Amino acid sequence: MLDIKNYDTFAKIELIEKGFSGDKKYRVETADGQHILLRLSDIADYDGKKAEFEMMKRVYNYGILTSKPIDFGLCDDGKSCYSLSGWLYGEDVEKALPKMNEEEQYAAGIKAGELLRKIHTLPAPENAEPWGIRFRRKIEHCINVYNANDFKSPHVEPIIKYLYDNLSLVDSRPQTFIHGDFWVANLMINSDGEISVIDFNQSDSGYGDPWYELGYTMPWEGTVFHLHFFVALFKGHFGGEPPREFFQMIKYYYGSSALGALCDIAENQGNKREESIKSFKNVVRNFGDFTNGIPTWYINAKII
Repeated sequence: MLDIKNYDTFAKIELIEKGFSGDKKYRVETADGQHILLRLSDIADYDGKKAEFEMMKRVYNYGILTSKPIDFGLCDDGKSCYSLSGWLYGEDVEKALPKMNEEEQYAAGIKAGELLRKIHTLPAPENAEPWGIRFRRKIEHCINVYNANDFKSPHVEPIIKYLYDNLSLVDSRPQTFIHGDFWVANLMINSDGEISVIDFNQSDSGYGDPWYELGYTMPWEGTVFHLHFFVALFKGHFGGEPPREFFQMIKYYYGSSALGALCDIAENQGNKREESIKSFKNVVRNFGDFTNGIPTWYINAKII
């Protein structure tokens, strides 16, 4: 760390044991009492981390509530890269939700949806590969992986059939900038109830169908008592009740995420296996072997 810019001003460094990435994260207190976030990554991830930092600058300058980018560079004699960003005060929404009543969850969800809607106003590059081409390639890959492996499920055939029969749905979808992992663990809420977002994930080019990103904001196992937050997030994003065609696309993206989970299982991705099985079962449960048009969690939520 000694070759990090302004390292000599670091008065205190605390390791943050949170998250699933391979990065090492630290809370740094400087000599003048400021707190900043230090993230260290392997040099092999340099290009991706550089892209994340540049996108974070773009987002921050656009007025979206996120960490202020401070610096990015090489360290550890070129073996690692680092980023420094401002510290966001508050609590993870994931940890805050269980302490909220239904009205508070709903209010936080509206703000999160409005924040995501603002993120989605940032345009994708003009030369971006069409979404339909990108997503068809993703679906074909997952189906090929599933067919080539021994792990099977009786629930998967209706999903694959639905994905094949409705491939044309993705062809006309627009693309915008997307966060990449807009999930409660990457959202912060402060004492004033403001919602901010951290950890932009640019592993999938940083742009795509904005409704695709919404497909990953659904409640998973363990969050069933926070349905008001997720219903409100959808409403905050649309400024009201989502259109019916949105649920048609969400069903498609739920199916693709279930298929992606099966790919992870088939490829035996270590400790992801149990998580992938839960993800697959969650989709099946919410769409009843793909006979439902709207996820059951949205239908069953008591709307305020």
